[in-house]
Amino acid sequence: MATETVAKPRTSARVGVQKFGTFLSGMIMPNIGAFIAWGLITALFIEKGWIPVAELGGFGTNAEGEPNGGIVGPMVTYLLPILIAYTGGRMVYDVRGGVVGAIATMGVIAGTDSPMFIGAMIMGPLGAWTMKQIDRLWDGKIRPGFEMLVNNFSAGIWGAVLALGGFYGLSYVVKWFTDRAGEVVEFLVNNGLLPLTSIFIEPAKVLFLNNAINHGVLTPLGIQQSLEQGKSILFLLEANPGPGLGILLAYMFFGRGAARASAPGAAIIHFLGGIHEIYFPYVLMKPILILAAIGGGMTGIATMAVTNSGLVAPAAPGSIIAVLAQTSRDSYVGVILAVVLATAVSFLIAAVILRTSKNKGEDDLSAATSRMEAMKGKKSSVSSALVGDRADAQPGTVLTRPVQNIVFACDAGMGSSAMGASVLRNKIKAAGFPDVKVTNSAIANLNDNYDVVVTHQDLTERAQPRTASAVHYSVDNFMNSPKYDEIVDLVRSSNSEGAASETGVTPDSGTTTEPGAGVQPAAAATTAAPAHGAHAAEPAPAAGGKATDGQPVEGKGVLLRESVVLNGTATDRDAAIDEAGKLLLDRGAVDVSYVHAMHEREESVSTYMGSFLAIPHGTNDAKEHINHSAVSIIRYPEGIDWGGKQVKFVVGVAGINNEHLQILSSIAKIFTNKAQVAQLEEATTVDEVLELFGKVNA
Repeated sequence: MATETVAKPRTSARVGVQKFGTFLSGMIMPNIGAFIAWGLITALFIEKGWIPVAELGGFGTNAEGEPNGGIVGPMVTYLLPILIAYTGGRMVYDVRGGVVGAIATMGVIAGTDSPMFIGAMIMGPLGAWTMKQIDRLWDGKIRPGFEMLVNNFSAGIWGAVLALGGFYGLSYVVKWFTDRAGEVVEFLVNNGLLPLTSIFIEPAKVLFLNNAINHGVLTPLGIQQSLEQGKSILFLLEANPGPGLGILLAYMFFGRGAARASAPGAAIIHFLGGIHEIYFPYVLMKPILILAAIGGGMTGIATMAVTNSGLVAPAAPGSIIAVLAQTSRDSYVGVILAVVLATAVSFLIAAVILRTSKNKGEDDLSAATSRMEAMKGKKSSVSSALVGDRADAQPGTVLTRPVQNIVFACDAGMGSSAMGASVLRNKIKAAGFPDVKVTNSAIANLNDNYDVVVTHQDLTERAQPRTASAVHYSVDNFMNSPKYDEIVDLVRSSNSEGAASETGVTPDSGTTTEPGAGVQPAAAATTAAPAHGAHAAEPAPAAGGKATDGQPVEGKGVLLRESVVLNGTATDRDAAIDEAGKLLLDRGAVDVSYVHAMHEREESVSTYMGSFLAIPHGTNDAKEHINHSAVSIIRYPEGIDWGGKQVKFVVGVAGINNEHLQILSSIAKIFTNKAQVAQLEEATTVDEVLELFGKVNA
């Protein structure tokens, strides 16, 4: 299956900055509620606030003549940095990483009198990552009964070492950087140059580089300035909704077609909801409109500088509601004027551009939305507000051959992908195309011999460079994703007689392919290619399949009676993984390192499948820790939280070659049938569960 061009892997500097900004945002955004709380308390109770209270605001002295400590200072000095550090550490190494990162950050906090937000964003992830590397030194080597002792003391000792390093070293480095950056901002303000920052900020927003700028630089500096002056102009350099609103208003009056029709709804989402990315496609349709955004941004910043206005805390999301909620008591006129004038200037510039342009953007909104999602690296949650379901279509992904090979790819290639392949295989067979091969594979084993590649949305970027000529579908649910119906429609269209030769088929996929890096036309229909590391399309009956009476057949026994638990004791995701892994350990199917790899896999990409089902399994590198194939099934009648999803059934998976695929196929069939899921929920004995799987296999 040849292709004339190969998609360039998304490893540009822009993608690197995006990933860095996304990571910074991941530390800040979960704690925005704490920032809002601090901002409200500051706005109300400091000496210049709406309701000055010395005991809360931390000014003046008490009856004994001692300075009031208040809660404003401790919150910004201790609470917010430690929350950021813990969140960053947990992103790297779960709770253990969060705890070590928080300990390490305390040293940086105590080493200086400045709020250590940058220090927290360094020490939190650094502490977690180094702890993870240290744990690997004795992974699997600790004698039973000493695990808690070693784990607790190693975390405590290493956390203390990092705290000392932060106190005597990093705190001075961060303080120096913060002071120098503050001097740069002061220079720009004193010389009237701050509006020029819009030349960089507004294009960066459209390219999704704003997180690195906003959370990495502006927010830490803004908080320092807010502590000293009671407000900061820096909080509104990027968050001002005016420039985007002006562009959308211009499309409402002077655009055409889909752009004009969708602009009013986009304006509401942008201005009131604070989701700025919704106006990015309108700029990408006509890139010269970035001048309107820059003009509006410069006007807003200049207005705030002239009126000496600012916010007391970050406005997130960038909604006018959040902006006004965080506005300093003496800055309402200036902030409102900055938003209004930014909107007006942006509108006027955009209106002139649209009025004098021959192309008013009536046909390009869908393509621009796709380009936006390609730059962002994932599907936009608000794109449907612009172009509906067609926002998923990739203009460069055109398939001119029948679909013969479909592969599901995940990290290990033995759990999530096997289940998804089974579900889609049944759908395609039911549609009348039994010859279409549906396989599953580890991403590391992929090659460019597939027509369609399906991955979890967090793994698509890794799979694309290996399968440049394939159509990519990104899903967030392997059991019942609506994308499966789209793939079936693609198979039906491309495999119908004459369809491939007469017209190309553009799938409505969730791909994040770079613009122009689509599939090239093939000369003729291709034959089925070998799987190259993928599992067979139809797993043959293997040891551990179920007989019709529900009892295990002769052989290794992939699913045995003792591996089925009707009432699990775990109360959260991590404990459930441990419980499922212990059943595999008890059977001698895996060693303890495989259970650790199950947790590692979960941190990378969730194994939640939909229909109350999760199938935790190890990473691809952990296959060497599998002794023989096995599956464990645990039911949680009350359900447990699995990354925000409710899970009632946890299936632990350890598979060598294809031996576990028969039972996974059975599980997939059951969990796509609501009646059979209900039977599992109501089962009172293990025999009922085994019998149900036996009937499916029969």
